[in-house]
Amino acid sequence: MAETIRRLPVILAIFLTALSVWSGISPFSRAVWYAEVTPVFIVFGALLVTYPRFQFSNTAYFCMSLWLTLHLIGAHYTFEHVPFQWGNRLLAGWLGEERNHFDRVAHYAIGFYSFPMAEFLLRRHLTGPVIAGFFSLFFIMSVAAGYELIEWQYAVIAGGEEGAAFLGSQGDIWDAQKDIFADTLGAVTALVLFYLIHPRKSFS
Repeated sequence: MAETIRRLPVILAIFLTALSVWSGISPFSRAVWYAEVTPVFIVFGALLVTYPRFQFSNTAYFCMSLWLTLHLIGAHYTFEHVPFQWGNRLLAGWLGEERNHFDRVAHYAIGFYSFPMAEFLLRRHLTGPVIAGFFSLFFIMSVAAGYELIEWQYAVIAGGEEGAAFLGSQGDIWDAQKDIFADTLGAVTALVLFYLIHPRKSFS
């Protein structure tokens, strides 16, 4: 068990590599797949390259793997067409929307990157615990807003079904705002987890 925990980053890397291969086999839309996996490969590649110089905690790697996993699945099907019936039934009553909520869950998972961000800042002694939390939260919110702008421009340039599939709004005029809110909720959740796991004295 201890050996498995120690090797968790390697196990996650192998899993994500295999999932990437599966995701690229006969996706719903090849053009949308390329657009969706680009940020995934950038983040995954950055984690691989920096691993020899800086290792996050296992919890941080697990948090980061959530979005990578969900986004690779969404890239294969496009987020609107992911088979997520059980999740839709679970969330439809709470969110009050009849739609595929897989993209909302993926946006929520993006927020979990606030955990490794806060961990990095504190382990490098770049800020104090309070500033690390606020910076990580605002960083996620900024990335979320920036990504919505990228989605908008891609949808305008690509147009048609391809642009709509990448945008993933499913007819909701407030989709961008709700996605940013989901990112923010995920960031707050991850920061609460971070401060529960890593009390102030852990980085003093």
